[in-house]
Amino acid sequence: MKDRYIDLIDQSFYFPQEGFAIEDENLVFNGVPLKYLIDKYGAPLKLTYLPKIGSQIERARNYFSRAFADLNYKGKHRYCYVTKSCHFHFVLNEVLKYGVDLETSSEYDLDLVEALYREKKLDKSITIINNGFKTDSYTQRISKLINNGFENVIPVLDNIEEIEKYDKYVTADSCKIGIRVATEEEPNFSFYTSRLGIRNSKVLHFYENRLAKSKKFKLEMLHFFVDTGIKDSMYYWGELKKGIKLYCSLRKLCPTLNSINIGGGLPIRNSLSFEFDYEYMIREIVDLIQRECEQESIPVPDIYTEFGKYTVGEAGAMIYSVLAKKQQNDAELWYMIDNSIMNSLPDTWGINEKFILLPVNKWKNRYARVNLGGLTCDNSDYYNSEDHQAQVYLPLIENADKDPLYVGFFHTGAYQDALSGYGGIKHCLIPSPKHVLVYRNSEGELVDTIYKDLQESKDMLRILGYDVDGESDLDLMED
Repeated sequence: MKDRYIDLIDQSFYFPQEGFAIEDENLVFNGVPLKYLIDKYGAPLKLTYLPKIGSQIERARNYFSRAFADLNYKGKHRYCYVTKSCHFHFVLNEVLKYGVDLETSSEYDLDLVEALYREKKLDKSITIINNGFKTDSYTQRISKLINNGFENVIPVLDNIEEIEKYDKYVTADSCKIGIRVATEEEPNFSFYTSRLGIRNSKVLHFYENRLAKSKKFKLEMLHFFVDTGIKDSMYYWGELKKGIKLYCSLRKLCPTLNSINIGGGLPIRNSLSFEFDYEYMIREIVDLIQRECEQESIPVPDIYTEFGKYTVGEAGAMIYSVLAKKQQNDAELWYMIDNSIMNSLPDTWGINEKFILLPVNKWKNRYARVNLGGLTCDNSDYYNSEDHQAQVYLPLIENADKDPLYVGFFHTGAYQDALSGYGGIKHCLIPSPKHVLVYRNSEGELVDTIYKDLQESKDMLRILGYDVDGESDLDLMED
């Protein structure tokens, strides 16, 4: 009988597979020997593998290039990185190596743009798409970039009134503009229409009565985003087709309109059983745009994409050690880990997100169904189901103290740091894990370096207003 964990994986999935392999009975992630990192830095451990970012960018670009070539599509593809998906300097530094454009979602993202400009990581020719509902200060800062010579800043109007802010604050002779269209939500959603964007029925009237009469504004982009992501479903194709039809109608009125922005939503692998035909989906999107434009006798647009999660998600991992096991009843075995799942991976708690979960070691041990428990006292600090099944299986352990099991959550590189308040206050004051960067040098060799050590409790106490630099009462008592 095959009851080892490695047998379970071998029987359930094609394995090894891209990004995952076994060497010396331990898991290897994108060529990185995880047990080596654990032995060197300890656990819990956050890992970012930087080369994956570039490979994701190049992969998506290649899908579009092949689709354009196959269909003889005359437009261009413009790859935008969504800064909100991961704000770290080392991430922006990496994506900008590949000549991508940027998308911002709040005025505070512009601080990143200004810092990168000072560092000469970008210049004033870069395309910056400004999305979101904009405060007055956000519109002022966008206008400041335009006035200072950033020639390809494109504020995307989220509502009709927003244009008046740019009319007031932009002193440059011309200003590129985009319009975001509010998409309809899926039938099972809590509301019918996205809160972001201008109603479809108002777009043409708004253009004719306001933008067409302006000498300052040049409408170049129609933006729409299906919140549930790019899926091969009737809902997605229906919303996409509505957006393209509106583009065609608007293009007949507006000769400067030259771009469609289909937003983000390209999925990443959240299970070893994940299947998504990227090449097919991208080809079908390009083909649909081209067919609708040919039918309406208008030129095809450039296609902008805003891939954030897709760019950085698969570059990240979280590694924990199992501190102990607890058999709470006949059916439920708990593995208690050395950090908080809901703190370090908040999407598992907030939206029931699933990530790839695998052990780092002990692949030849027998396996059992387990629940993973975090260190906080919160009832929601657990993980007990995966995307492909409503349960978790991991290798059995005997003595966690002397021979620990290490487990990893993979493809965690997007959003988790911002949502968890990286470096700030944590539930139960459980600190953020140490953060290790892995990259390849000019010879292609793996290099690892500590980016941020384990957060100290006194850092949180300072934020909370405690005096942590003087002697405590307990210190005095010991004296």
